[in-house]
Amino acid sequence: MSKGQQVAYVRVSTVLQNTDRQFAGMDFDQVFEDKASGKDTKRPALDNLCRFVRKGDTVHVWSIDRLSRSLTDLRKLVDDWMAQGVSVHFHKENMVFDALATGQAKAMQTMMLNMLGSFAEFELSIRAERQREGVAIAKAKGKYKGRQQSIDRKEVQRLLAAGMGATKIAEELRIGRKTVYRIRDEITATQTNKERGGLTV
Repeated sequence: MSKGQQVAYVRVSTVLQNTDRQFAGMDFDQVFEDKASGKDTKRPALDNLCRFVRKGDTVHVWSIDRLSRSLTDLRKLVDDWMAQGVSVHFHKENMVFDALATGQAKAMQTMMLNMLGSFAEFELSIRAERQREGVAIAKAKGKYKGRQQSIDRKEVQRLLAAGMGATKIAEELRIGRKTVYRIRDEITATQTNKERGGLTV
């Protein structure tokens, strides 16, 4: 087969669930989509994609952090695909890892893969640090507790109503499980009070 299939992998947050900005206007032979947190190790669509691709195919991913947030996982995925003769194209970074590359070109691809994976992890650590700094500043100003609750409460309530578990909600919203439990209990208490208030004696 001289030309393989063009296969796209899309991963979006369970909270946002919006794929419109990824690969807008592009056509692929197959699209595999996961709706999951980057911390969630269960990616059924990616597993299906790995079983689907064959030699000569090209896997299209919008950006490195859409495929993996771990350098080890990223390297394993790309190395496994290329060993099968499957190429990988990261569109945001405009990087193509050609499974047919040899010699210097192959060595350059390996170096770039290491660099890009490191940059992805570095960017995530910077975001996390900025978030921690923002929380610390808000706490110092006495604004963190009320503001955080006004933002998270509605989203927690929506996800609880959708049947999502506390651990998953905590991961998605980057908050502690205790916060989820507290908001859940407050919602339950409010509903109970309303029901009792509606009773007549």
